[in-house]
Amino acid sequence: MNIRQIRNATLIVQYAGKKFLIDPMLADKGTYPPFQNSIRQDQFNPLVNLPMSIEDIMHEIDAVIVTHLHLDHFDNVAKEVLPKNIKMFVQNEEDAIEVRKVGFQNVVVLQEDTVFEGIQLIKTKGEHGRGAILKRTGLVCGVIFKHLSEKTLYVAGDTVWYEEIQEVINTKKPEIIAVNGGDNQFFEGGSLVMGKEDIYELSQAAPNAQIIVCHMEAVNHWTLSRKELKSFINEKGISSNVLVPDDGELYTF
Repeated sequence: MNIRQIRNATLIVQYAGKKFLIDPMLADKGTYPPFQNSIRQDQFNPLVNLPMSIEDIMHEIDAVIVTHLHLDHFDNVAKEVLPKNIKMFVQNEEDAIEVRKVGFQNVVVLQEDTVFEGIQLIKTKGEHGRGAILKRTGLVCGVIFKHLSEKTLYVAGDTVWYEEIQEVINTKKPEIIAVNGGDNQFFEGGSLVMGKEDIYELSQAAPNAQIIVCHMEAVNHWTLSRKELKSFINEKGISSNVLVPDDGELYTF
C-alpha cells in the first residue's frame, strides 16, 4: 500500500494493485475566494501549489472517491480534467446526481458492501463539526479499504472525533488511518475537522495503528499547523504512531 499526500484532503492511494484518487482539489494556488467568516480573509484558496502536475496526479488512476462535494474536496478543475468515464464513488444518491450533472457517467454510491476489483470499500459515517454547525456543513463520509493482500485502511474524511469513529475502530480494526486534521474553523461553531486533542483521542483508541494527518495548511480557515501538531505529538509521546506529511510525501505500508 502506498499513500501519497497531495494537498489538503487530496490523496493518491495505491491499494491491492489499484490506484485511487481521493477528494481531488486540483486548482492552482489562489484560484478561489477565501472561505468567509474565518481567518486569513486576504488569502485566496488553495493557499499552496500542488506538489506535482495534474497529469502526474491523474496518471493511471483507476477510480476516484469523493467523500462530499465541498469545494476543497471536489473542485471545478477536478470536474473539468478528470475523465468523464472514470469510476466515481460518492456517499449518497444526492451527491451522485450532482456529479452526474457535470458529465460523469460511471458514478457509484458507496455502500457497506461495495466491491471494486476485489477491494472491499465500506462507507463510514462522519460528523463535519459539532452541534448547530452540522446543519451548514452537511453530510460527509469516510471509507474503509479491505483486501486479503493489504492492511486495512480507514480514510476518515472530514470528521471530528466522536463515538462513531470509536465504533469503526472497534469493529473494523484499521491498521492505517488517514484523518483530516488542521482544526479548520469558522469564527463561530467550533472545529470542522480534527484538532490536536481529537487526534490524541484517536491515537489512544487505535494505539497499534499508523495515523496519517492530512488536510493541513492548504485552505484559509485552518487553525492547527503542522509545526504545532508535531510539537504536540512529541509532548504526548505518540510521534511514532502519528505521521504529519508534507505535500507530496509518500508512505509505504
